[in-house]
Amino acid sequence: MSPHAMFESPIIAAPMAGGTTTTDLALATQRAGAFAFAAGGYKSAEQLAADIGPLRDAGTGFGVNLFVPRTGPLAAADAAALTAYRSELWATAARLGADVPTAPAPEDPRARDFWEEKIELLLREPVLVVSFTFGLAPVDVVAALQAAGTWVMASVTSVAEAVAAAATGVDALVVQHRSAGGHSAAFLPATASVLTATLPQLLAEVHAAVNLPLVGAGGVSGPAQARAALDAGAVAVALGTALVRTDESGARQLHKDALADPAFAQTRMTRAFTGKPARALVNDFVREHSATAPDAYPEVHFLTAPLRAAAASSGDAQALNLWAGTGWKSAQDGPAAAVIEGFLREL
Repeated sequence: MSPHAMFESPIIAAPMAGGTTTTDLALATQRAGAFAFAAGGYKSAEQLAADIGPLRDAGTGFGVNLFVPRTGPLAAADAAALTAYRSELWATAARLGADVPTAPAPEDPRARDFWEEKIELLLREPVLVVSFTFGLAPVDVVAALQAAGTWVMASVTSVAEAVAAAATGVDALVVQHRSAGGHSAAFLPATASVLTATLPQLLAEVHAAVNLPLVGAGGVSGPAQARAALDAGAVAVALGTALVRTDESGARQLHKDALADPAFAQTRMTRAFTGKPARALVNDFVREHSATAPDAYPEVHFLTAPLRAAAASSGDAQALNLWAGTGWKSAQDGPAAAVIEGFLREL
């Protein structure tokens, strides 16, 4: 398989876990001319298999994205901070009528995001592309997927991460800029260049350091940003926030509405909702909890899940994780195909 096989389209529909990337969204973007991904994060192997069945039936290549689980326990300081944070959340939980559960034990498959089961599924039933985020897949996993006929990608946010990823033998990189909405893919300490570079600058730096095809992600809010990333060396760009408000998106309506609400005027990176840095619209939850949220993913994710569900049920946008990239104001409602076709007409 040629490393450029999937890049017949310069547009990729980014995998957005947590329910936003539905099978309908993936199929709609695929039919409109984008390369589609199924979002495997937070899903069991059985749920992932059900999601990708219709994509297989469509007869066109697609990808699957997986989260790489943390290896080892939390540091003692982070574990202590997690206990304190759980206590802090009780006041917000009480207001919402929700509980603050304990995080699952390390041996619970949820704690590792069903990693082993999903790798087994994708080796048994290969797909065209598998991408990884939140860390690097082990070399033997990369090699096994490639031996099964799959093209493997890693998500990186810096030159240092790109070099580390290339050493595992992956076929391509997703280069994510900090302007991206939702979770950062970072797995190494940030450097000054990561904090200051634009996506085109970051792509140029990575392109000079590794000889792999690059996908640009983060802040691609319109065709002009897409073209700038392609001109900087990307072979394709990934759209995330641009698709959140579309009809086929599974994002909560409260989230979709907030992206169009002028009351939300800025985004910020926060660990408040999941314990991992993620860019969201600034609301009361972000303001109240960002300073104390520990570096503890996925533990914090499990602590706040009932709070987020209760906020969604009660229509409380001030307590919901409103993931948004810096170009969120350009996100459109309506059919996902219209968004994809609008980009493709200008590229």
